[in-house]
Amino acid sequence: MLSPMDDFPVHQIAEPIRHVGTSDRNFYDRYYFNCHPGLDYDGEPLFLIIGLGQYPNLGVTDGFAVLRRGDDHIVARASKALGSDRMDVTVGPLRIEVLEGLHRLRVVLEPTPEAPDLSFDLVFESDVPASLEARHFHRQLERVTFDTQRFVQTGRWSGSLTVDGETIAVTPDTWRGNRDRSWGVRPVGEAEPPGRRADPALASEQNFFWIYTIMQFDDFSIVAIMQEDRHGRRIIEDATRVWTDRTREPEWLGRPEHELSFVPGTREVAYGTLEFHRPGGYGKPDEILTVACEPVLPHYLGVGTGYGLEQDWRHGMWQGELVVQGLREKVADIEPWKKLFCPVDNLARFTLTEDGETHVGSGLFEVGIIGPCDRYGFTGAADVAP
Repeated sequence: MLSPMDDFPVHQIAEPIRHVGTSDRNFYDRYYFNCHPGLDYDGEPLFLIIGLGQYPNLGVTDGFAVLRRGDDHIVARASKALGSDRMDVTVGPLRIEVLEGLHRLRVVLEPTPEAPDLSFDLVFESDVPASLEARHFHRQLERVTFDTQRFVQTGRWSGSLTVDGETIAVTPDTWRGNRDRSWGVRPVGEAEPPGRRADPALASEQNFFWIYTIMQFDDFSIVAIMQEDRHGRRIIEDATRVWTDRTREPEWLGRPEHELSFVPGTREVAYGTLEFHRPGGYGKPDEILTVACEPVLPHYLGVGTGYGLEQDWRHGMWQGELVVQGLREKVADIEPWKKLFCPVDNLARFTLTEDGETHVGSGLFEVGIIGPCDRYGFTGAADVAP
């Protein structure tokens, strides 16, 4: 029952570290990283996303790396039995090393016969302090479906990335991205019976509207989150500016608002505007900060990586003692229904004008609109923009 981590004073409950504070099957503990060469990169546009999670109550740990390069969607994924040592952050060829907590991490994907098209050896170094986000809590039909906590930070990358036998030097002068750590309860593993949620009257209200954006500018980063039900009522929201000058406190930007336009025939965002409304005080107008969001390269994060689209490979799903796989397809060949039900991690350009000065940044503009959404005229799961 014991593991090496029990020798550290980090216990939160009267149990060994390998036992988490709830028996809910959906408890998870996960890393997420993304990496890109900047918007002025001369080569074929690319966007790399990496994830690794532990699922203590399912006895599983798994991970993935997915690269969008031009029209290629390349996945390496692995799953294994979790074991007792929570400090073992490896799954087959994928491993994470915490070199300096909350600052420097190494992420390695070794080349394998099962997934020969992609490998890397990369080091992330933060450029802002880690920012703790608002807690995410949601209850459906009396059951807690989300109770999670996450921190995020932006940074720069160094090392190497190998694709189809070509090794690309990753240098911190241009390669940027963000990473996060999240843990708690969210739907994972094999799909559960829906129970009363299968009632058509209730199913018509079920949706997933999500905007999660991490904007990286020269002097600061902005983290914004919005989740809404079909009527626009907020489940979670956050808007924080974090400065590269670590002596400055994070700045709350106010209530975030969104205005999206879509690619015809899809739910993919063609262009977006986010506004942050901070109360100006009694009798004074709100202070409003506006950011233009321009998607540059959409990345279909959920395809092949375990986020629930394919029923044979889901995060936390038992695959065996150790399984390593590689998948590859053209983005143009991804089935339309998958694109419709998949949150899109857009590599995006952000333009912010403040006090007469224009700031241009890059980063993640993650948008998922699944099911009904009254604001944008989607009445059912299959509706798309005209």
